[in-house]
Amino acid sequence: MQGTVDGFSYGAVTPLVAYLMACLGGALGLRCTTRALLVTHSWRPAWLALGAAAIGSGIWTMHFVAMMGFAIKETPIHYDKPITYASLGLAIVMVGVGIFVVGYRGATGTALFTGGTITGLGVASMHYLGMAGVHFHGRFTYNTLTVAASVVIAVVAATAALWAAGRVRGFLWSVGASLVMGLAVSGMHYMGMAALRVHLDGPSHATGGAPEPSVLAPMLIGPLAFLLLAAVVVVFDPLMVMGRPVRRIAEHKPGVPAAAVASHLDRRPALHNERRPEHHGSRTR
Repeated sequence: MQGTVDGFSYGAVTPLVAYLMACLGGALGLRCTTRALLVTHSWRPAWLALGAAAIGSGIWTMHFVAMMGFAIKETPIHYDKPITYASLGLAIVMVGVGIFVVGYRGATGTALFTGGTITGLGVASMHYLGMAGVHFHGRFTYNTLTVAASVVIAVVAATAALWAAGRVRGFLWSVGASLVMGLAVSGMHYMGMAALRVHLDGPSHATGGAPEPSVLAPMLIGPLAFLLLAAVVVVFDPLMVMGRPVRRIAEHKPGVPAAAVASHLDRRPALHNERRPEHHGSRTR
């Protein structure tokens, strides 16, 4: 028996709020990744980890805000909490792997392709694992081509976002990049939902419809609180607002780890200083 799906039970409210959550997570993650590319190795892992957690939490929150408007008219739906939280962990871990690749190898070439692919697959995996946590009186099936298209969107969006993190320094440019990333992530979600088909095991005696906001809202509290905390960290770091690096020399090397640039160039003054006494002595003799 075919089920009837309504992905917009609350109208435009859930897609709009979901898009804003994706933009928020993307903006915080991009700024943290940018910051990581401009500092030496001692602080880089912390900034990269914060960026990964921000992006992962943002896309996860986006997904389940959008799912508040998802309903099957013939049967009620429920959420498996362990699987739902596992999708959050998967998103953070896979996004983190991609971000660390770019953070230590630079946002160019093979490193950008590898990091973007892993991050995009993390976004897609989060979506489909989260959908596996949706329980009802039936099962989901997916159109293979549409699923493939949603994965491609996720990979392209992630690669573009990581490229922006390595190349973009200005605050307004980062905001623009996060808006594009939010649009791509939301597009990936709804493309994945378009691939979905609902098959019911039989007539249900319960009334269908979208779950009450109170069902998903408690699960969103933790990620939302973390995004707020990450926003505070970013806002109170003046280098994040202005896009200025700790070492001025690194600002002209977008996508290249600052430690490598700094360590290479820091040796030049030392050699210059070593020659200076000899030169000075030759003039006094």
